[in-house]
This record gives sequence, structure tokens and C-alpha cells, in this order.
Amino acid sequence: MEFYIKLALTLYQVTYNYCGETATFTITNNCPYTIWPATLTSSGPAISSSGFALASHTSNALNAQASWSGRIWARSFCNDAGTSCSTGDCGNLQCGSGGAPPATLIEFTLNGDGGKDFYDVSLVDGFNLPVNVVPGGGCPQTSCPVDVNADCPGDLAVKDQSGATIGCKSACVAFNQPQYCCTGDHGTPDTCPPTDYSKYFKGKCPQAYSYAYDDKSSTFTCPTGPDYAITFCP
Repeated sequence: MEFYIKLALTLYQVTYNYCGETATFTITNNCPYTIWPATLTSSGPAISSSGFALASHTSNALNAQASWSGRIWARSFCNDAGTSCSTGDCGNLQCGSGGAPPATLIEFTLNGDGGKDFYDVSLVDGFNLPVNVVPGGGCPQTSCPVDVNADCPGDLAVKDQSGATIGCKSACVAFNQPQYCCTGDHGTPDTCPPTDYSKYFKGKCPQAYSYAYDDKSSTFTCPTGPDYAITFCP
């Protein structure tokens, strides 16, 4: 009887995972310094952690439940407690709000429309760290693998005390104007085309969202069920 109970529990767990009831996000830091990954849940049960320190060349796994939707990003140049960061800051080690831009975002909707996972890398809030997202099961990867900060236009650049560029704002964040934020009279795809600023981001990272109406080349889907490997500084 005990054997059959164990077998039933094992089959249940396999079925539970296969049907997309859980997903594991394995976050790896390949940067040559500590980063502070963070998550924000927009719908569904909260992910297993909303913020932690991750030393160089180490990984940490987070678990998300069915139909989780939210974002993952990494903060950089934080104090030892992770409560104050130069990029992506949320004011606490555990984030209860989104990170202050500029920050490279990875956005997920698990078990969404048609039973699929939807995911993207977004530079709509600007860029702070390169990232690569690799789903299991042979689903398409997406990434922004290059250092956008290296050539960031001067009016978008965020610099540290030494003058080094540590972040690159989007034009919407930098100027808060309708033509860059796709608001007001520019609130439709027809009235908010790409700008020279969004084209800069798109040229660096063709798979990433460069501005609000960049869906067609930047949103990826996968049958519900895979786990995801997220690598900063790939």
C-alpha cells in the first residue's frame, strides 16, 4: 500500500508540474560583482522571493505558482544590506514595488491566453544590466546580451561618482514627453512610431522591447510548463 501511495504522489507531482502549475526561475549572476535580483508580482500568488543578494558566478532558484504574472530585474551597486542601490532600487532588500528606472526588466505571464507562457525583455524603463532568458523545452530564447551603457546617449546616461555610465534611461523616463511615452495624442501605434532613441535600444538589443508599441518582435510564447534560466551579464 505504501508503494502505491508513493507512486500516486509521484505521478501527481509530475502531472502538476507538466500542466504548468509551477515554474522555476534559476537566476545566475555572471557579472564580476554582486547584484541584487528582485521580483514584483502583478497577479497570482507571490513568487518565492522578492529580493536577495547574488554574488558573482552564483545562482539562486525561485518558484512561481500557476498563472503568475510579474517582472524580474536586478539591482546594481547597492549597499551591503541591499536597501539602497544605484540602479533598479526599490528601497528594501525585499521589494514591494517596482525598481526605479533605469532597469532591464524580464516580464512573464505564466499560463496566459491559450494556456501559453508569455515573456519578454523590456528596455521601456531603460537598461542597467545585460540579460539572457532561456526557457526549457526548446522554446525560443530572448535577450539583451550587450552592454547598452557603453554607448548610451549622453542625455540618457546615469553616471556614478567617478563618471562611469551605470545605467541608460529610456527617452520616456528621461524626458516624460508623449511622443516618447506613447501617451495623450501619441497613445496609439499609428501616432507613436519608433524614435531615434528607441531605435538606439533596438539596434543594440533587437529582441527586447524598445518602446511601448514594440510587441511584434519582442513578445515570445511557450507552451505552459517549462522552467526558465535567467542570466545577468551572459
